[in-house]
Amino acid sequence: MKYIITGSLGNISLPVTKALTGAGHDVTVISSSQDKKAEIESLGANAAIGSATDATFLKETFKDADVAYLMIPSSFSIPDYGKFQQEVADNYIQALEGSNIKHVVLLSSVGAHLRKGAGPIDALGYLEERLLTLPGLHLKFLRPSYFFTNLYSLAGMIKHAGIAGNNFGDTDEKLVLVHTDDIAIVAIENLLSLSFTGNSITYIASDEVHPNEIATVLGNSVEKENTPWITFSDEQALEGMLGAGLNQSFASMYLAMGQAIRSGKLQEDYWKNRPETLGKYKLENFAKDFAAVYQHS
Repeated sequence: MKYIITGSLGNISLPVTKALTGAGHDVTVISSSQDKKAEIESLGANAAIGSATDATFLKETFKDADVAYLMIPSSFSIPDYGKFQQEVADNYIQALEGSNIKHVVLLSSVGAHLRKGAGPIDALGYLEERLLTLPGLHLKFLRPSYFFTNLYSLAGMIKHAGIAGNNFGDTDEKLVLVHTDDIAIVAIENLLSLSFTGNSITYIASDEVHPNEIATVLGNSVEKENTPWITFSDEQALEGMLGAGLNQSFASMYLAMGQAIRSGKLQEDYWKNRPETLGKYKLENFAKDFAAVYQHS
């Protein structure tokens, strides 16, 4: 089988690529970085160096493949990330329309069911909708939860202010968290088996923890006992993100995501379709990684 892997050699695409080449498949990895070419080829994969904003490049790369793993790249340097996301989504659709691809695994997200109102997740909902309009495709939408890595942003806050927080966390609802290793396991299973037909959704989570517990566990890991979780106003949260160096585009989108979490809407479909088994990585595991990052914050 001929596979297209987007996302270069990121935290999920790398283990996916290794698994597929290890199983003897013909794998092409798309990367915008020429520096990744040698590493991609060392894994036994083909390197397609180009931008996901280049529709012609994507069409040529996709045309003879059988299977695609899609994800929308992220870069905090992009001035208008929402516009970039939609452009990439539209280019993926055009590339699929001119290809032989029949199976697609999309890295989507918890909250994509909303389609709008979830910040950076909106484009994933948009891409889900566009994919559903293409005839003859077998679609698997992977919807992982809130990435553990997002919690690294709390390091400076805990160190300098003795608190953790965001513009959510003042309800009884737990925050659903996921590690990229647990996402990769599910992605690999689906890409190797190709047992999905029609369109289906799989939620992926590693742990379910209330923000108060997140603050306590992370605080204890860096000897900041009794660290409280503070629910900021939207204005405070936006000011903090801009002050930390996020551009207006990203800060506004993450603010909207926090609002959707606070309202309960972002995770509502997850709780209705909660996976029977959670991943192995837990908050206690992350606390060890967090402590190491904290020392350099």
